[in-house]
This record gives sequence, C-alpha cells and structure tokens, in this order.
Amino acid sequence: MNCNVSIQCLPLYKRRAQSVGRNTQFHQIVLRSRFVIYIMLLTYIFPDVMLLRYIFPDDIIQSMPHDAHPMGVLVSAMSTLSIFHPDANPALRGQDIYNSKQVRDKQIVRILGKAPVIAAAAYLRMAGRPPVLPSNNLSYAENFLYMLDSLGNRSYKPNPRLARVVDILFILHAEHEMNCSTAAARHLASSGVDVYTAIAGAVGALYGPLHGGANEAVLRMLSEIASIDNIPEFIEGVKNRKRKMSGFGHRVYKNYDPRAKVIKKLAEEVFSIVGRDPLIEVAVALEKAALSDEYFVERKLYPNVDFYSGLIYRAIGFPTEFFPVLFAIPRMAGYLAHWRESLDDPDTKIMRPAQVYTGVWLRHYMSLQDRSPSTETDKFGQVSVSNATRRRLAGSGD
Repeated sequence: MNCNVSIQCLPLYKRRAQSVGRNTQFHQIVLRSRFVIYIMLLTYIFPDVMLLRYIFPDDIIQSMPHDAHPMGVLVSAMSTLSIFHPDANPALRGQDIYNSKQVRDKQIVRILGKAPVIAAAAYLRMAGRPPVLPSNNLSYAENFLYMLDSLGNRSYKPNPRLARVVDILFILHAEHEMNCSTAAARHLASSGVDVYTAIAGAVGALYGPLHGGANEAVLRMLSEIASIDNIPEFIEGVKNRKRKMSGFGHRVYKNYDPRAKVIKKLAEEVFSIVGRDPLIEVAVALEKAALSDEYFVERKLYPNVDFYSGLIYRAIGFPTEFFPVLFAIPRMAGYLAHWRESLDDPDTKIMRPAQVYTGVWLRHYMSLQDRSPSTETDKFGQVSVSNATRRRLAGSGD
C-alpha cells in the first residue's frame, strides 16, 4: 500500500468468512436462524448445544473482588485462559501450531463455550451467589439464562420467548465489520500471540464507553429527558451543541440501522412478558422528533443498534454495568471469525501502523545543567499525600 507522508497509513484487512453472514439476507438470519447457526456462517464451525461443556475454573473468578466490574472480570478471565491452555500457545508450542485446523477449531469452540459461563459467573458474583454449571439440554441462549436464574435447580427452564429475544440480540451483536475491538483482535493476533490474549485485548477495547458502553449512555440520556414534554428543549440543546444525542448515527450506516428496527420490535415482545418500561415512550417520541427534524435528516443521524437495546436489557433485569458483557458474549464469534481468517491470509504480517511526526524536526542534545525551563514542557501532575503517608514521615528511625 502506498502512503502519502501527510496522511495516516492504516492497515488493510481482508474479509472472507464474514461475507457469508453478510451476504445472507439480514432479516432471514434474524427471524429464521439461531445464534449457533450464525456462528457457523461466520466461522464455518457448527458448535452443537453441548457447547457449554467447557467450564472455567471457579476459583479464579471467586478470587476477584466481589464488586469487580463484570467486564474487568471477563477481560481478566479471558487472558487467564492462556495460562490454562499452553498447548495452544504459539510462544510455547511453535508459531506453526495454528496451521492445524483441529487446533484452531478447538480454541474457537473453547472460547465460545467459556464466554457465557464466565459472564454468568461474573453476574452471580455481583449478587454474592455461587456459579452454576450449564445444562446439556438447553440452547446457547437458554443455557445463559439458566445459569443466571436457576439457583442450582436442574429442572429450571428459562422463558422460551425471552430466550429467543436473547438469541436474536446475540445474532445482532455477533459481528459488525472492522470496528475498534475487532481491529484490536486482529492487530494483536498479527504478532502471533495466542488467541486468548488476542481476544482479551479485543474485550478490553470493547470495555471502553465509546464502544461497548454506548447503550448505557442512551439510558442515561433518556433518564435525563424523563418526560416527552422535555424532548423539544433537549432537541434544541443538541442543535446548539449543549447536549449530546446518544444512540443516533453510525460510522457505517448513513440511514436507519437495520439492527435498530429489529430491536425496536423485540422491545415490545419483552415488555409483553416483563412489563413496559416507561422510558420506551420517551425513546419513541425522541426518535419521531429527530427523524422529522431537518437538522438530523440532513446529517443522516438515525437510530442505531444501541438506541433500544439498553431498554431491552434493563427490562429483562440486567444492571447497566452488565450491558457491555452482553455485547461481548456474541461478539466473540466475530472476533474468532476474523482471527481464523487472518491465519489463512498469506498477506498477513505483523501490524505496524504508520505515524505522522508532529514534533520539532531537529534539535541538538543539551546537558541537564544547560537546559532552561520550558513553558511547552509537560509537567507531572501534583500527587496528593495521604494522611497515612504524613503519619509515617512524621516518625523517625534508623
């Protein structure tokens, strides 16, 4: 790739596996398929309903702080898997270990099976409850809800309609091009690192509030608006750049995000089971007001996948800090599809993006005693001294 020195030269990633899922009619996948089928479209691997037989060591999660953020738990646990599976580590077993299809596929199924188990254990940890083993007789989404709600009752079965909603949400979040976290996964994998470390890095990127936490921002926005009567004032604030509109606009979609249409319908399905969230009226009215305003139409700002998904998650009973985990579980399939694909690409090299140097072009070395203070130099921020430190310094001793 030829790069002009005045622009940023970014890595070009190829896509092949994702084209299967992308070229199949979107609504056919959502309405007629299941998440495990969609995994096959992305990775060419068909994991059966026994996928969750892979268990994560409970003591790892139990050793973490009880109030640890569930995404922090997921990142740490995914990284820890690298230690538990040295047989799949190129640094220990040689760089050609992933040339074996059997080795590759085994890691894909391992991660897809462990992710919801880890997520459920993190959720139960927040509630002070012990982890629950998955069932062999339930689907992927049913098993996830079972681990959250069964309280150890092996005969418990989640509501099938809610399980189907979760399954559809998993499909909608499974893969979406070269986003921030997917790029992180491919960037890390290009170094030849093991897949668990690469996925942990991707989940770490997803942890960021500008990526995986967007639907939480929508809930905060709707809560601040509170009433339909406050929408005109909020809209004017957005136009005047005094307020921020969350859940609208997308880097890829310049019209209505097709995923948002599906999720809006799912919201009504969920409300019919668990009760209606009063904020849905504010959301619908806000969407209507924005789509009838030239300011938003001209800028192609339409609802995206995050606008309604937070309302669904809250209605189902998930705390806001768990929202990015619900994003991460299905996105594992997308990360792994990209990882698998990058291994097959003969042009894959270790990624090293170019940078544009904006500093002083030429300066000569000066010894410390000859240097004068510069107003342009960054200074360390002042670190406050704790009372405990003052107490220690007030003492004496040899």
